[in-house]
Amino acid sequence: MSKVYVDHHETIYCGAEFNSANEITLPAGYESSEYKERVKHVEWEHIVPVESFGRTFIEWRNGAPLCVNKEGEAYKGQRCVNRVSREYRQMQADLYNLHPAIGAVKAMRGNYEFALLPSEKSDLGSCQMKVANKKAEPPIEARGRIARAYLYMDQRYPRYRMSKQQRKLMLEWNKLYPITGWECKRARRIKTIQGNSNPVLKPQCGS
Repeated sequence: MSKVYVDHHETIYCGAEFNSANEITLPAGYESSEYKERVKHVEWEHIVPVESFGRTFIEWRNGAPLCVNKEGEAYKGQRCVNRVSREYRQMQADLYNLHPAIGAVKAMRGNYEFALLPSEKSDLGSCQMKVANKKAEPPIEARGRIARAYLYMDQRYPRYRMSKQQRKLMLEWNKLYPITGWECKRARRIKTIQGNSNPVLKPQCGS
């Protein structure tokens, strides 16, 4: 990911700057009482959570013959499907779905779906990321990129399908928050590394 973000050291949710060692400079006014050990470094966030598509694999749910540890005990879940499924590994590693985030914010979001939470206030001070009732509302500045990550994954991988409610929200955000120059530059770099275009961005970015 260093080649993609070589000149754009900014996290998606809070706009925090980070350096080449992935060390974060927290934005003024950022506050958090949770996950303090994960505040100082960038972690790579799957915008569409791994669990959202991982659970569609039978190996995640039930295991597989190859998923046995040294003690002869069977295991399942992410560890198993990552071992046996090339399709899963491709989805999990897709760069169009990965964005840098403050580790603590990534931990708070977890695998929650995005939603609008108008009655909630941010627990992060100046960072307007809200998490409540197993839902997350991202800052306005991140919503367009989030929407286009969801729409991309939905188009790219037949195995993954958004819920009706989530699709409606992502289509709205995609219209409300236009593609930026940085998104196009990022897409061109990912195409060079990964080999495939992003059809959601291609009409406006031309690549």
